Amino acid sequence: MYTCAMCGKGTCRTGELDKTPLNCPSHEEAQEKIKELYQNEDNKKMAYCSALTEAEGYCRKTRLEEIMDFANKCAYKKLGLAFCVGLAKEANVFCKILTHNGFEVHSIACKNGSIPKEFLEINENQKVHPGTYEPMCNPIGQAVFLNESQTELNIILGLCVGHDSLFIKYSNAPVTVFSVKDRVLAHNPLGALYLADSYYKSKLYNE
Repeated sequence: MYTCAMCGKGTCRTGELDKTPLNCPSHEEAQEKIKELYQNEDNKKMAYCSALTEAEGYCRKTRLEEIMDFANKCAYKKLGLAFCVGLAKEANVFCKILTHNGFEVHSIACKNGSIPKEFLEINENQKVHPGTYEPMCNPIGQAVFLNESQTELNIILGLCVGHDSLFIKYSNAPVTVFSVKDRVLAHNPLGALYLADSYYKSKLYNE
C-alpha cells in the first residue's frame, strides 16, 4: 500500500531517498521501467514541455495561459474542448481566447445527440428535473467527435464527475483540465478540503 498523502517527510522533493518510508514508491524497481517510458518521443516531449511551462508560469500565469503555453511548446495547434452546457458562456469566451491566440478549436457540448436519459434506464424520479425532457450527458460522443476531428490536445471544461472519466477513457488525444464542476462551491472543489475541519466537518466525517 502506498500512502504518500499521509507522509510528512517530503524527502522525495529534496532527493534524500535514504530518509523516505519503506513503502515509498521512490524505492520501487518499477521506477527504472517508468523512466524508460519517458524516453518515448511523445512522452518525453510532453514531460519536457510540462516542466518548462511550470517553471515559466509558476505563481505568475493563470491556468488558461499555461494551457496555451503548453500547447505551443508541444506544437499542438488543433485543440478540442469538451464542455458542460451549463458553462456554455464560459466555453464561448474560452474558445474566442484560444482562437485569438492562433489555435484551431473544435468544441463539443456534453448534450450532443440529445439522447434521453431513459436510454440509460433512468426513471422519472431519478432525473434532476422530474417531469421534463432531460437528455443525458454524452462524454463518449464528445471524445468520438474530437477524435474524428484529429485534435492534438483535448481540454475539459466543467464535465460532471464520471462523465469526465468516460471522456478521458475514449479520447485519443492527451487530455488536460481547465476547470471542474462544483456548483455548490463556485467550481472550486478544494473549498471542501479547506473547510473540512469547520463548516463541512459534519458532512465529510459523518459527525
